[in-house]
Parts: sequence; structure tokens; C-alpha cells
Amino acid sequence: MNELNPALIPELASLSPRWAWTRRDFMATSLAAGFALAVQPVSAQTIATDAKGLAAGEVRIPVKGGEIPGYRAMPADGKDLPLILVAQEIFGVHEHIRDVCRRLAKLGYMAVAPELYARQGDVSKLTDMKEIMAVVDKVPDMQVMHDLDDTMSWSRKNGANVTQIGVTGFCWGGRIVWLYCAHNPMVAAGVAWYGRLEGQVNDLRPTFPLDVAPTLKVPVLGLYGAADSGIPQESVEKMRAGLKTANSKSQIVVYPDTPHAFFADYRPSYRKEAAEDGWKRMQEWFKTHLSRV
Repeated sequence: MNELNPALIPELASLSPRWAWTRRDFMATSLAAGFALAVQPVSAQTIATDAKGLAAGEVRIPVKGGEIPGYRAMPADGKDLPLILVAQEIFGVHEHIRDVCRRLAKLGYMAVAPELYARQGDVSKLTDMKEIMAVVDKVPDMQVMHDLDDTMSWSRKNGANVTQIGVTGFCWGGRIVWLYCAHNPMVAAGVAWYGRLEGQVNDLRPTFPLDVAPTLKVPVLGLYGAADSGIPQESVEKMRAGLKTANSKSQIVVYPDTPHAFFADYRPSYRKEAAEDGWKRMQEWFKTHLSRV
């Protein structure tokens, strides 16, 4: 377990001018209700987790230059709770991600999902994937790392024990899990659901998980589908090799004949058996590495 180092929590170093922002740069001021328009209509098999016994709802998270919206769920009477940061899928913090937070809260965690595109735009109201990608492609990795740091700091002041931090994420957020575990030494464990492992680097995305694998110290569980057309098995095997180089405790599980987004119960890509097995593995992973749950 990582011990709390106060020097790692508060003020973060200023970003380079390319990534500087002001209050006027914040595009999303609140979370959209329901599911993102791009994924509707949702499937009849969509899981809905109630908020009974929970304190759950939208929160405002102070970050550099202003505030971003986020969703927080935790046991209603909870204090000093282990924290799970939830990195959104490409459609933002819509109802599926909020439901994941409630599921985690039912297990005894404080789960917080910050809206990580807040400065660039609200993708929940877009239906065209090209328009969605135009927003997502403007999001700097460094901005995301710092917003997650600030979410951790906010959580510490609102009931979380930040000596016990996990992070999980899906699709776009799955890639972020690998990077954040390399970025923040206070994280005890991560679970990355079908996050992209390699790609074209640029100023906003200078690093991919394959780049950090050889030096990764935080144990990450990667959950992938063998039939994922966007993440070839060659990438997965290269990631495994990189993790072995680091002598890491990280693991990767690949589900046969399983597509991308197999956990997304509101979409046709959902695969119940793989999703349930992955959720069980995630619980065990966090229980192993976050000692109090």
C-alpha cells in the first residue's frame, strides 16, 4: 500500500502555455442527463443500479483555472473510504459511467468520475462519431493527469482515504488508466478495460501504455477482447512483454471471441459472461491491493 505523501497532493506545477486555460475555456458546466445521444437507443439488457444507501450525484471539482463537473457515489454513512477514480469512456460521464460509480459505492468505495473533456466540449449531445472525435482529439493527456490529481485532492477533503487509491476506466479511459498509474505513485492499483495500447503520438498525446510498460510499478489489470478490431492482439502481446521487462505485478486477461466495449451493457457489444468475469476480477484486484476492502 502506498503511504500518504502530502507533497504529492496539493498544488501542481503549471502546464506549458500550449495547455494553459482560463475559466472561459470550460465548455461543459454540468453533466448531461441520461445516456449520450450517440449510443441511443440503449439496450433492454442495460443494468440500472439504484442509489439506495448511497450519497450519489453530481459534484463540482476544483481544477486549474476553474471547476469541472463530476459524479460521486459513496456509502451514505461512509468516512475514510478507499477511493476509486473512474476514467470515462469516449462518450463522457453519461449514465453508464454514473451507474458504474454506484456499483462501486455499493461495494464500499467512494467512486468519482470527473468529466475529463469539460474544457473541450460536451460530447453527450453529439451523435456523429467524427464530431465526437474532433472534441476528444483536443484533450491533452497532461490535462487529464492533472484533473485526476485534483479529483484525488477533492476526494480527500470529502471522505476518501487517499492512501488507498484505485483507478479504473473504459475504452478511452482504459488507456488513461495505464498512463495515470505511471503518473501518480500514490495509486495502489488500476484496472484498464480495453484501453488502446499504442498509437500515433503528438504534442497532446506524447505517450501510450506500451511506452510506460517497461517501468510501470503500479499493478494494473488489463481486460481485453480477442475480437477487438481496434486493439490487435499483437499490441496486447507487446504490452505483456513490456510488463515482464518491468517485472511488474500487472496482468492482462484476454477473452476469446469478445469485441471491444464488452462491459458496456447498454450497447450491442455487451458480452455478459466476459463482463461479469471482468467485474469479479476487478473486485478481487482491488481487494488485493487496497487493503481495507
